[in-house]
Amino acid sequence: MATFVIVHGAWGGGWEWTPVAGLLRQRGHDVFTPTLTGLGERTHLGRDIGLADHIADVMAVLEFEALRDVVLCGHSYGGMVVTGVADRVADCIRQLVYLDALVPTHGQAVLDLVPDEFAQELQRSAQGEPDQRMPLPQALLPPHDLLPGDRVPAYVARLRPHPLGTFTEPVRLSGAGDALPRAYVRCTGDPDDALMARFAARAHAEGWQYRELSTYHDLQLLDPEGTAAVLHELVGA
Repeated sequence: MATFVIVHGAWGGGWEWTPVAGLLRQRGHDVFTPTLTGLGERTHLGRDIGLADHIADVMAVLEFEALRDVVLCGHSYGGMVVTGVADRVADCIRQLVYLDALVPTHGQAVLDLVPDEFAQELQRSAQGEPDQRMPLPQALLPPHDLLPGDRVPAYVARLRPHPLGTFTEPVRLSGAGDALPRAYVRCTGDPDDALMARFAARAHAEGWQYRELSTYHDLQLLDPEGTAAVLHELVGA
């Protein structure tokens, strides 16, 4: 069985991944879902935070939990973080998995990887007090009609402004993690969503393991069973 460390996307927290973590544990895996500084239950820790701080957050989990041979997963913005972590502690990583995520190269920041209009939405979403509720930019809001009851509103209510510095700070890479096995999971449920298409294309071009889920971007919310199944399958492939 595998040890998963799953890094959440922007505005969220480790709490988003609790259902998927439970399903993976039922299959015998160990799972860690840290929350990045300035978000979720760590919102009170302030706003002057950059990408390097989030990379340090995850590296600290690996160090203090004494984790090795890790399947390191990043969702959406989390792709920035896991790329930086893998470059610094490649010897601890068994596999990198990008879950409909950004895949940067050296010197790129989040705002370099998204269209200009969306970059403006990201910057607006980073404004506000740490305890202020902040919905996702409209381009990433999960469709309310895909889930019964109030699961989507309850999810959105726990989102918070994302530290702007993590969108503007470029990732610094030495190339130490370039040889690690990689996989990409593409969410195909929204035919109008082309944001992650370039990274899926890179995965194909470089021969990564590649899987698709016919759900929207928030796969952990909309299809936790499918998400857990594909992660389980990837580590056994």
